Amino acid sequence: MRFLHSMVRVTDLDASLDFYCTKLGLREVRRMESEKGRFTLVYLAAPADDTSASKAPELELTYNWDPETYSGGRNFGHVAYEVDDIYALCQSLMKAGVTINRPPRDGHMAFIRSPDGISIELLQRGASMPPQEPWASMENTGSW
Repeated sequence: MRFLHSMVRVTDLDASLDFYCTKLGLREVRRMESEKGRFTLVYLAAPADDTSASKAPELELTYNWDPETYSGGRNFGHVAYEVDDIYALCQSLMKAGVTINRPPRDGHMAFIRSPDGISIELLQRGASMPPQEPWASMENTGSW
């Protein structure tokens, strides 16, 4: 058995692609549109994942063409990504207007949310980085 993907429904595909690709750094690896089903599926992978022969775990963004209201963005848990430098990524995300809901006070873990309220966990690759400001004293914002 091998993990294939997690699926999240999105209400604004452009805003979601901006968040996941432009701000978070994922890349689109494939896309499928269904006129009959009235939906678009976009599969994203992290830059360090091996996308050859469908080996990478993916995040599937499901965009239904007919407007729907989704609630409980956290009801399935969260999506987690291992990162090379948690402080640099969090700084880049903040600069891009993303709220850091749970700052990386411990040099190891942070949480953010997508435009649709999906909780994203960011984990430092390898050992935790030494605590540093402004992260060490930064409070949580909202829920994560």
